[in-house]
Amino acid sequence: MTQAKQVVISGGPGAGKTALLEELRRRGYSCSSEVAREIIQQQVGAGGDALPWADRERYARQMLNRSVAAFEESLRIGSPVFFDRGIPDTLCYVRLVGLSCELEHEAAIMCDRHRYWRQVFLAPPWREIYETDSERRQDFDEAVKTYSLMQKTYEDCGYKVVQIPLASVEERAAFLLGEIGEARLR
Repeated sequence: MTQAKQVVISGGPGAGKTALLEELRRRGYSCSSEVAREIIQQQVGAGGDALPWADRERYARQMLNRSVAAFEESLRIGSPVFFDRGIPDTLCYVRLVGLSCELEHEAAIMCDRHRYWRQVFLAPPWREIYETDSERRQDFDEAVKTYSLMQKTYEDCGYKVVQIPLASVEERAAFLLGEIGEARLR
């Protein structure tokens, strides 16, 4: 029996990843939520400081630990699991904001130990749909910079990066499912 696919959907902020994952859920696929957004919501609600605008190191460590836990939990599911970001996203964040070499090394080790499906799908910056909110404070230029570093980070980790087309959410889902061999309609 082959292992089910753990498929990462990533990219810069505000590029339509969440809408795509909601469409995949609607079609009956298992999806893992974005741990970074969950951490921000929990920390703000609890008055914590493990936030990208406060204690970035604590935030990144929580992001790494929760991403690893989500990956390990997905191994128990016998069908494809789609991730709203993956462990290499933490490595990208550490590099983007210039955190410690120790944390960068730790994140790189976790990227090597926990391997997703060979193709990673990146949603490119899309100015027409980009919005900020209480958890997403980056402007569009920062989103473009993040996307570029995200692509390089996933390539550095040995993944084939596939750009998700700028299209309707239904067309994006069909494209992604076709790319991983799940083209049957759900």
